[in-house]
Amino acid sequence: MAAFSYPHSSVGFLQVQKCSKARFLAYTMVDLGWKLFICFFCYQVVSGRVKREGHYIAAVYEHESILSPNPTALVDRQSALELMGRNLDIYEQQAVAAARQGAQIIVFPEDGIHGFNFTRSSIYPYLDFVLHSQSVKWNPCREPYLFNDTEVLQRLSCMALKNKIFLVANLGTKQPCEHTDPHCPSDGRYQFNTNVAFNADGMLVATYRKHNLYFEYAFDTPPEPDYKFFDTPFAGKFGMFTCFDILFFEPAVSLIRQYNLKQIVYPTAWMNQLPLLSAVEFQQAFATAFNINILAANIHHPTLGMTGSGIYTPVKSFIYHNMESYGGKLIVAEIPVITTDYKTSVESNESVRENLHHSCKTFIGTSLDDQVCFKDGEETPSRVPKKGKEQFFPVFYSEMMYDNFTFVPVWGEKGELQVCANTLCCYLNYRRAVLTDELYALGVFDGLHTVHGTYYVQACALVKCGGLNFSTCGEEVTHATALIDFQLWGNMSTPYIFPLLLTSGITLDFADHMGWKNNHYFISKNRTSFGLLTAALYGRWYEKD
Repeated sequence: MAAFSYPHSSVGFLQVQKCSKARFLAYTMVDLGWKLFICFFCYQVVSGRVKREGHYIAAVYEHESILSPNPTALVDRQSALELMGRNLDIYEQQAVAAARQGAQIIVFPEDGIHGFNFTRSSIYPYLDFVLHSQSVKWNPCREPYLFNDTEVLQRLSCMALKNKIFLVANLGTKQPCEHTDPHCPSDGRYQFNTNVAFNADGMLVATYRKHNLYFEYAFDTPPEPDYKFFDTPFAGKFGMFTCFDILFFEPAVSLIRQYNLKQIVYPTAWMNQLPLLSAVEFQQAFATAFNINILAANIHHPTLGMTGSGIYTPVKSFIYHNMESYGGKLIVAEIPVITTDYKTSVESNESVRENLHHSCKTFIGTSLDDQVCFKDGEETPSRVPKKGKEQFFPVFYSEMMYDNFTFVPVWGEKGELQVCANTLCCYLNYRRAVLTDELYALGVFDGLHTVHGTYYVQACALVKCGGLNFSTCGEEVTHATALIDFQLWGNMSTPYIFPLLLTSGITLDFADHMGWKNNHYFISKNRTSFGLLTAALYGRWYEKD
């Protein structure tokens, strides 16, 4: 039987056809690959996941917490979990929303899960058990069976895991103790105001127990300050502390300096107090003073004066302050990673103070006619006014921030002022763009603050008064129209100085220049963006607390 064979032309045709199919398949795969890449890239853009090198995406949530109608009443654990579950439901929604926008870390506020105004007994059913030990590695979402009374921790851990996001939250925790422990409370347990941090796999990576309690009688102060931080793949180490801690050396300042931290997470339940301690105002000043990023989440209860959250860098902020409406607010922003080779303003301050030798230089540009300079060896600034410009400004006293400030009025289109108290003298060189019917005053305080906390303050402050009478200087004011060029300085005795610059509507502005010259710290600004509310040097002399 003769073998069957294809004609030569048929074989060639089949080979061409096979090659064509192969090329078509290859082209199809390449085209499909490009389409998948483009689709993935578009998804990344839409979801906010395209991040610039050296940056990360952070989120903070200002939460209007669902509160117990009677926080002093005793309830069972199940009732407490039901209330906390309603707040955690909102947290979960916000974690999902933040992750969709590409956030790699989210911070929730202090007291956001259980609320406040509890007694030691009434808060007990709301407390989770947590071991404050770095040696125990625990994933509450994956290992819920390891400890009892950890339902809140489990939910938080699962939120982090499901959304692949670092998550920081605040809750109440309990820890049994033996009576052989000299610090153990009489009921045999510690109760702590606690921050917890989870990584993107849901692992509990850090716990922090609040050290400086603010009339929180339900909680104990830990025997020693916690210095807690956790590591991330996108921005290195994050330190954490809580609310009132920010005003004290331990643990906040000590933590930052000892471990050279440049990123801070900060849950807070801050009640605003103008003109010097509104939440966004001081949070920004702290970030600027230490050259750090702060992720600050405040609680939202306007009737209690509680609002003001933000994502802060030393030179830019993304903030939320709203005293008018209710409901929570999610802030998401991309910010640069600050590396450890940045010097903090405080470190620079101390370095300058150790080697003070500068020739006479003007602080401000030619926009001001009257210049002020420091000469070698001078303890106070030289005055260089134009002829015939000497004016008398009466000294008066008024209460501000519950402290007795010494003031002089800021009158006229421009001028130079000085006011002193104890060892501190403050100086102001100013010019208004347009004269307005608003009274401003330059104030000084150098002493121990004793209301709602005890701590030593040195402050030089240019503030808008509440009215046209001297007695209104120091009142809380939220709106202003005056645009002022100014240079403010003082012979501060502490290197820990927080520059405050607050404008109309509780908005933030940034100084053009600040720093030390011959034992005087200065801040200057040519034309604020909005009407000036407060420009101040808020110094904390920790050693005198």
